[in-house]
Amino acid sequence: MVFNIGNQQGGVVNNVAGDQTVHGVLSGHLTADGQDVRALVGELRSAVDRAQLPPAVAPEVRSELESLDAEVARPDPDREAVAGRLTRITRLLTSAGALVSAGAGLIRPISSLAGWLGTLGLPILQAIGV
Repeated sequence: MVFNIGNQQGGVVNNVAGDQTVHGVLSGHLTADGQDVRALVGELRSAVDRAQLPPAVAPEVRSELESLDAEVARPDPDREAVAGRLTRITRLLTSAGALVSAGAGLIRPISSLAGWLGTLGLPILQAIGV
């Protein structure tokens, strides 16, 4: 049997020829180094810039992004602080309707950062419907 699979992303991906029996739990977690996480923050910043946020919300989102970037730039980022910033950014973007209008451009970096946070990111993933 031959599998021709392009690109896969997920916590656990199983490609099985035939039957597979799992006893217990399959789990996985996103691993990213500091550069990957900073790149995700940069991707989020670019998506926010393209989203054309309302003037009442844009400065606060940008301020939170600056703080988020500063936190993930540290050698050992405080994941609780990152989760708090990302939660505030997500709430602001949701209230401005930006998540609906910008779609995947904002959802992808937010969900990837939330995945990096592990269990701290679960409320963020729920908030964006992922």
